[in-house]
Amino acid sequence: MKPRFVVTGTDTGIGKSVFSAALTQTLSARYWKPVQSGIEDETDTQFVERMAPGSTLPEAWRLVSPLSPHRSAEIDGVEIDTDALNPPQVDAPLVIEGAGGALVPVTRSVLYADIFARWQIPVIVCARTALGTINHSLMTVEVLRARGVPIHGIAFIGEAMPDSEETIAQMSGIRRLGRLDMLPKITPDALRTAFAAGFDIADFA
Repeated sequence: MKPRFVVTGTDTGIGKSVFSAALTQTLSARYWKPVQSGIEDETDTQFVERMAPGSTLPEAWRLVSPLSPHRSAEIDGVEIDTDALNPPQVDAPLVIEGAGGALVPVTRSVLYADIFARWQIPVIVCARTALGTINHSLMTVEVLRARGVPIHGIAFIGEAMPDSEETIAQMSGIRRLGRLDMLPKITPDALRTAFAAGFDIADFA
């Protein structure tokens, strides 16, 4: 079976889409973002397509306002059917990116973590290395574990913070997959090089 991963984050704006693009590149995977909130600027799918041409699949929902999906859907006057959000069947590895963190509401009654629990696809937790990451990372792991979500590992993003990274891995019992440096300019080649320097592809086989 081809590897499949869900990518979630400990917060919004931490580089989760950059990691998703790098993983998509590395695995020659297909990329799917179930719900896109905010379409005026470059979307996550458009960014990944720019980094890994030909890799992306259409979102199930495209919502105008850059807000939590539940609120963006209400503003657009639509109702997201979370039961119909099922991973696409593709003959390739698959990278699925959530929105923000695991407890982001997709509707008023369903969180992303609830959907991850139904899918039972291994989750990669993206964690920034900045101050506050220990708390946010451990809480995210607890939330996922409480719902029986399989966790593949933690991927750090940012400058090296060895003690924080080790503390999170040790206290959570979740393996540290590696760290992706922040890039001054993100290009396909630069992203590919940074991922290869920070991760072992064997961990994603």
